[in-house]
Amino acid sequence: MIRVGVLGACGKMGATVCTAIAAAEDLELAAAIDPKFPDAPSAGLVPAAGVVSRSIAALQRAAVDVAIDFTTPTAALENLEWCASHGVHAVCGTTGIDAVGLDRLRAVFGPPDRPNAILAPNFSISAVVMMRLAELAAPFFDGAEVIELHHDQKKDAPSGTALETVRRIAAAREVSGRGSFGPDPTTTVSCEGARGGAGAAGIRVHSVRLAGLVAHQEVLFGGPGQTLLIRQDSIDRTSFVPGVLLATRRVASTPGFSIGLDTLLGI
Repeated sequence: MIRVGVLGACGKMGATVCTAIAAAEDLELAAAIDPKFPDAPSAGLVPAAGVVSRSIAALQRAAVDVAIDFTTPTAALENLEWCASHGVHAVCGTTGIDAVGLDRLRAVFGPPDRPNAILAPNFSISAVVMMRLAELAAPFFDGAEVIELHHDQKKDAPSGTALETVRRIAAAREVSGRGSFGPDPTTTVSCEGARGGAGAAGIRVHSVRLAGLVAHQEVLFGGPGQTLLIRQDSIDRTSFVPGVLLATRRVASTPGFSIGLDTLLGI
């Protein structure tokens, strides 16, 4: 039995994860942590795990094996560093941690005497497959753009999934010898930001924030006389649960600091 603690337990995703952990036969919800408890709207949705705590120290008191973090970039960085120094494996679904923060996490989870961590920009299996398909398609087209669409409460833009998709497309282009896509031909912009943000390899990224959405992404490739559209939709937060459970079960046997679920899925 793997003893699990959830950080950000009273958030929408945190509450969903708590429910999933509590229902899994091989996992035990040993601790639920959220500094906003009991004032958060989702506080009543968190299954009982002893007493929901406001302090990360509860992970140690509960002898947690794996901590799952769905918080904010600043909080997640502090939480994961705490886990690294207290012998707790970590699974993180918080996006928006910058390159400096990622380097800090690689450093603290890298030594062989430290626990392991898996950070994924998206835990939906369909999103992982979408990114892999985009990577495979990248060398064969003359242009690419990414449109990511999320609910209107998401704070960071572009999404971590979009940034990782762009990074992987650019890397695949580099390996294939194709390099960056051609320059943007736009010379006049009537509405600032209409062409989105410029990512690696000249890939434009567009962010949509709208009530009614959950998490969605389109990757568009174009060449002479043809286009390719790869689209992924998470229509409910339960779409992330299988990936979170997979990472929770496998993090102890996945050395160091890993980004993404590709290795766990064998793709």
